[in-house]
Amino acid sequence: MFLKTISILNYKNIDEANLIFSQKINCFIGNNGMGKTNLLDAIYYLSFCKSHFNSIDNQNIKHESDFFMLNGKYVFSDAETEISCAVKRRQRKIFKCNKKEYEKLSDHIGLLPAVLISPDDIALIAEGSDERRKFVDGVISQYNKQYLNKLLAYNNELSQRNSLLKNEKIDETLLDVLEEQMAENGNYIFSERKKFLKKFIPVFQEFYNKISVENEQVALNYTSQHNSTDDILEKMKSARQRDKILGFSTVGVHKDDLEFLLCNFPIKKFGSQGQCKTFVIALKFAQFAFLTQTNGFSPILLLDDIFDKLDARRVEQIVELVSEKMFGQIFITDTNRKHLDEILQKNTDNFLIFEIENGKIC
Repeated sequence: MFLKTISILNYKNIDEANLIFSQKINCFIGNNGMGKTNLLDAIYYLSFCKSHFNSIDNQNIKHESDFFMLNGKYVFSDAETEISCAVKRRQRKIFKCNKKEYEKLSDHIGLLPAVLISPDDIALIAEGSDERRKFVDGVISQYNKQYLNKLLAYNNELSQRNSLLKNEKIDETLLDVLEEQMAENGNYIFSERKKFLKKFIPVFQEFYNKISVENEQVALNYTSQHNSTDDILEKMKSARQRDKILGFSTVGVHKDDLEFLLCNFPIKKFGSQGQCKTFVIALKFAQFAFLTQTNGFSPILLLDDIFDKLDARRVEQIVELVSEKMFGQIFITDTNRKHLDEILQKNTDNFLIFEIENGKIC
């Protein structure tokens, strides 16, 4: 699967662009603030029905414009699929596949698997457990539609429970029903997260060792309040009085976390900038490899300024990795032409370079 063409209108600082891409490597060159990342984000949007960098759709419309439009043509085993999106201020988002509008945006997730690696990924280490759960959920949701539906249902039930907890007069019967539903959906989510991580962790460790040349040992440790459906249901009921006082739910899979360890210590506290960046890049490469194995074809790989804060040896290892045959179509942004030239020397047969200045692409 690869993205053959894209048309962009009024997306962030990009007025208009109509581009034809290489099936292998596409490089976006330009100074900071020129629009390289916005172009990458438009490709991400077509896969996930949202921006990676700003989830508020209206704020992705170019200033003084009333709408933005994206259109991409993808090739699957010689068959072409057209994906289009239109967002107008104060109107609902319209997403279409081959000119047929989706009834639910969630139906689109997984059709065009993609992996984005960007400087913002450091939030996986620096921020709270929400970021790490989103990462796990994002990977599983790209290949398991039932998981995505269970997750959406659980989040809706969680929101309802939290609203009830804030009321002076609480419907205890409705709380019972919601907690039973949360326990059932949460048990499925917990089970799938466990199965995913059992396969994922060795792949992640292998990529980290390749990039760091095996200088450090890393690990992921999954923590959860879940043991079984009955167990978590009892925990929810036991926490109900405390939750009423706090006004939110303290028990459930929405409290799961991943501990990121470097040599058995939290990398957040003891890792250098280079080690932390290597950690998140290895996570994303492992995501790529896992989705490739699961789907039977390579996701689109989006690399946004990934070489910053890495020493020359780690850069060299990443260049070697993305030059391997396992990677399909790749989009890379950088201000440093040297890094891209090193990659292109290993892939001289199939690449394109785009220069970007103030949202103009040539």
